[in-house]
Amino acid sequence: MEPLDSDEIRASFVNCTRGEAKSVTLPARPDEIPWDKREFLGWRDPKAAARAYLVLPYRGETVGLSLRAAPRPKGRVLLSNMCGLCTTTHPLSDIALFSGRRAGKSGREGNTLGLYVCANLACSQYIRGELKPDVPQPSETLMFEERVLRLEDKLHRFVERVLESR
Repeated sequence: MEPLDSDEIRASFVNCTRGEAKSVTLPARPDEIPWDKREFLGWRDPKAAARAYLVLPYRGETVGLSLRAAPRPKGRVLLSNMCGLCTTTHPLSDIALFSGRRAGKSGREGNTLGLYVCANLACSQYIRGELKPDVPQPSETLMFEERVLRLEDKLHRFVERVLESR
């Protein structure tokens, strides 16, 4: 991913108002992010834990999505779950359902899309082995480059669905 500054990150959001984008709490130090090791920039808002953000390259432009984390379910039947982006298996407490408004009129009418993702949004670090999940992983047969392509494909499909009605 190409390095972005604060203004570029704020300008990238497609599913929130300009005012909401201006109030986004950005990652502490964008200049310290290892951009060359990230397929997307994802972070939880330290001031409001239910808010999260994804920023990624998409079809030649930078697209940002504002997301909300659903509250954790009270009755836990599953002990673990798999991330919908990087396919890393985690304890249930380390997976979150993130939903984002659709872009345009559809989003203003309240339509959203959801995706179960690593709660810390560190998918790029899991596929590189920089972070290790707390549960054993199924054997992976894809090479590293193929895992990156799979992650990017899943991200792009989600963005495409968010933008469909724009």
